[in-house]
Amino acid sequence: MPTETTIALVDDHRLFRSGIVSLITSITGYKILFEAGNGEELTRKISPKFKPDIVLLDINMPVMDGTSTAHWLRTHYPDVCIIILSMFEDAEKVLSMVKIGVKGYLLKDAEPHEFEQALKKVSQGELYYPEFVTRHLVQSFNKNTDQIKLNAREIEFLKLAGTELTYKEIADQMCVSARTVDGYRDQLFEKLQIKSRVGLVLYAIKNNMIEL
Repeated sequence: MPTETTIALVDDHRLFRSGIVSLITSITGYKILFEAGNGEELTRKISPKFKPDIVLLDINMPVMDGTSTAHWLRTHYPDVCIIILSMFEDAEKVLSMVKIGVKGYLLKDAEPHEFEQALKKVSQGELYYPEFVTRHLVQSFNKNTDQIKLNAREIEFLKLAGTELTYKEIADQMCVSARTVDGYRDQLFEKLQIKSRVGLVLYAIKNNMIEL
């Protein structure tokens, strides 16, 4: 029997939580592990033996908000995936969450099929960023990356990162070890202030390293 993906829902509005719980219950393969009204309550409920696969996280909450909670989760439970549920799509909030390393971003007025798609992608190890998130990322790169100098191997890695190759396959293609490829990736994360492979690909597209 397939294992269900467990979810923690962190939001200070009980009525909204109730609606999300009902929606998740109607989707095969997912179940609510626990609910919390803010980040501080989450930190009390989660433990190494009682942790969700995915945390659905509101940004604006009392006591401990979504930004602080996301930072805390990345530090203490880096393997837990975070999907933001927010009313806000302004660039500052979106980019701050992407930089922290959230795996998905949804507006609270999203359609149920978008919500289900986000759960599916993130539970499979992928990212779910709607069009407005991608737009903010591209605009941010346009402002901040013009002066960055990359060496030939970093450029080669960037081009290969835009393919469907795994990091191990990229290492084979470049005739280097997997650890060396990890080094290229981490160097680029630091140089470009990016936290994901999607961000690297967007940078490569913007700088005409990859043709669509």
